[in-house]
Amino acid sequence: MEQEKNSKRMITSAVISLLIVAAIAALLILTTPKTPSEPVPAETEAAAADEKEEEATPLSEYWAADSTVAQSLRDYVAKVTNEYDKENFIPERDRIAVFDMDGTLTCETYYTYYDTMMFIEFCLNDHPERVSDELKDVAASIKPGYVADETLARNFAKAYAGMTMEEFYDYAVEFGQKKTASFNNMRYIDNFYLPMAELVKYLYDNGFTIYVISGTERTTTRAIVANSPIKDYVTPEHVIGTDFEVKQKGHENEASNMDFKYEDGDELVLTGGFIQKNLNANKSIYVEREIGRRPVLAFGNSGSDTSMMNYTIDSRNPYPAEAYMVVADDSEREWGKQDWAEKSADYASKGFIPVSMKNDFAVIYPEGITKAEEQYVPFEYQYEEETDKAA
Repeated sequence: MEQEKNSKRMITSAVISLLIVAAIAALLILTTPKTPSEPVPAETEAAAADEKEEEATPLSEYWAADSTVAQSLRDYVAKVTNEYDKENFIPERDRIAVFDMDGTLTCETYYTYYDTMMFIEFCLNDHPERVSDELKDVAASIKPGYVADETLARNFAKAYAGMTMEEFYDYAVEFGQKKTASFNNMRYIDNFYLPMAELVKYLYDNGFTIYVISGTERTTTRAIVANSPIKDYVTPEHVIGTDFEVKQKGHENEASNMDFKYEDGDELVLTGGFIQKNLNANKSIYVEREIGRRPVLAFGNSGSDTSMMNYTIDSRNPYPAEAYMVVADDSEREWGKQDWAEKSADYASKGFIPVSMKNDFAVIYPEGITKAEEQYVPFEYQYEEETDKAA
């Protein structure tokens, strides 16, 4: 018994001794003067601060440093993503941003829209054997000042009749590899405005779902987007465009698709029929049908986008909403001919925020792409040469 008590006393003494040693060590650490560290050179400290600030500022790579538009976008995103701001916060599921494509996200001045240039090349150079003389005449007649109306879109649909959807998609991609004569060192697919691509990524990173709502045919728009700087931020189902008629091969002339079924190996083909041009009021109708909720941000560049813009900023939108209009006022780096003062005043009066390509965009296209001497350079058409030989 006595031995057990002695053992316990020894353990207790050992524990107390250890605690005393630890206390002394801690006291020494606290009271020992610290060796002063090497001072950080002022220039190194400033460089680190600049680097940190640059990384922390969104929309700073391709947007002008003094752009009030970029700042308004930063302010808007900060406001609607702040869950403590009960008045302005937008849940991620409702952060929907819609962008027009031609002239808003992409070039439309080589010398006209991507889909129009594609139609011209298809009819006159790449596949004249697949189209009628009437369509060749239409393609050859498209000069600056032409009217890009629904009638022309119906001719686009006729040109691609009989192509499978895969063939049509692949041709849209193939066409994009051609070089435009309106710019130096530019393929048609090098068409995205870099500041707008940066904006799409910024919104995506902040929980926005991005839709591209285009007057260009839907499959063509998907091909352009899928081969662009925004390919990781816009999925094919988030592309809405003009629609051509599609049928199951072998049933092109049947009135109802209810009378047959798709089987393994069947093909979907373009019939040459036309369904709807996605401009003006059709843009807001398509948004309602395919998204089912009002967007909170909308971006366009022309009057044909105003229905989509107005639908977004409608007073019945339950969330803070804004609409931005790109003004083509840069005549040095682009073929912009719009007057800033006139256009910006007009858009502002409608409740839209105008964006100056000249002043808000620090960079427009990748390095090496510049304006050519002439915007419109007539094509040398293969089918005309063949006609001349036949004559």
